[in-house]
Amino acid sequence: MASTLEQYINHTVSIITADGRNFIGTLKGFDQTINIILDESHERVFSTTSGIEQIVLGLHIIRGDNIAVIGQIDETIDSRLDFANIRGEPLGPVVH
Repeated sequence: MASTLEQYINHTVSIITADGRNFIGTLKGFDQTINIILDESHERVFSTTSGIEQIVLGLHIIRGDNIAVIGQIDETIDSRLDFANIRGEPLGPVVH
């Protein structure tokens, strides 16, 4: 997995953790246990009653053993989304 992550360095990624949280940010680095360093990051909190809340975090580290999914974000599409009008169930925990 580590060799695959190298292509995401300095690109915007979305990370879903094992407890269902969604973090977005610029991947700045990682180590052999896939601990992740995100810069200019924020967490997207989903709700069925209000839009997606984006909590600004700045520089953020996520432990590798808590990561379920990592994917690159298409910034062109992401910038066109109206998060105030998107509703959704929060993600549940990921069961391994």
